[in-house]
Amino acid sequence: MHRLNEHPRDAVSELLRGVKVHSTVYCLSDLRAPWGFHVEDSAVAKFHLVLEGSCVLALDGGEQVDLGCGDLVLLPTGTGHAVRDRPGSRIRDLERILTDHPLDGDARLSFGGRGRRTRLVCGGFQLADALPSGLLALLPTVVSLDAGPGGLGRWLQPLFELLREEADGRQPGAAAVFTKLADVFLAQALRSYLLGAQDAGLVQLAPLRDPAIAQAVHLLRSRPDKSWTVGDLARTVGLSRTLFTARFRELVGDSPIRYLTKVRLSRAAGYLTTTDHNLATIARRTGYDSEAALSKAFKREYGTSPGGYRRLRAAQPIAIDGDDHDAGRGDTGAQTPPAGRRSTRPARART
Repeated sequence: MHRLNEHPRDAVSELLRGVKVHSTVYCLSDLRAPWGFHVEDSAVAKFHLVLEGSCVLALDGGEQVDLGCGDLVLLPTGTGHAVRDRPGSRIRDLERILTDHPLDGDARLSFGGRGRRTRLVCGGFQLADALPSGLLALLPTVVSLDAGPGGLGRWLQPLFELLREEADGRQPGAAAVFTKLADVFLAQALRSYLLGAQDAGLVQLAPLRDPAIAQAVHLLRSRPDKSWTVGDLARTVGLSRTLFTARFRELVGDSPIRYLTKVRLSRAAGYLTTTDHNLATIARRTGYDSEAALSKAFKREYGTSPGGYRRLRAAQPIAIDGDDHDAGRGDTGAQTPPAGRRSTRPARART
């Protein structure tokens, strides 16, 4: 059983503390309803941060995410998607919009009608080269970080306020500041989501060398909601059931179904840390038939209930390392206490 405060300073913990993001801010979008744009599918991970107003993001595959002021959404695999002020609004290809409405010197885009205003920071990102290539594979197709007075949003609020200040100020060099702040914002969001993967023992420091087993691991990570069987996986990767099971256990350290359980619970822990989704929604997204089934499995794996895990993670500030944030506008020195020990103050931004 993995306890939340087991081995807080091991190599994997240090790896997650070292998650660094190199982001590129494509544009600060100032949009008036009705509006909508589509971003083509590509290998580049993407993000959108809502500075003002609200909008709806819909993946090309159909999943929809409602976003409000302060919400951050990540698309780790660069999945094609549309963003609009409300369902039904006409969308245009983003590249076409940028051609017809060129950005100004600070990468600001103005587009849409005369209605309700929404402002977004839109961009792409990649992890630092020193990190395992499979780290992003632990994330779902879309990761949303909810705003709000509690949880992760509370600790990132100082950074969010700095971003809004830059958006309002129209000072020279704003694009560079946006990029630096976005680096920190994204890194903290990813670190927090991946804590669940760490607690489940899913963060691997070295890549798998066996193509068939690597393919199986990818399938389980990308579709944990599917009702996988060992036979399904073995047939998909072209191995006999017996050989597949033995090789998987040898290389991964768990049976395929045990590993699937870890992936599902890691995904659930990520949702509990970064969103306000209720337990029924999380159960549905992670392949469990009911809240009770998820709760039982979660407590067995993590030693606490889903609600207890959410409260504990909400009580812990995010550690923001000084070398992550050198934009000159803000610098935080908060350190994350060991799990289980409550912090008495949030991280603060000094200006």
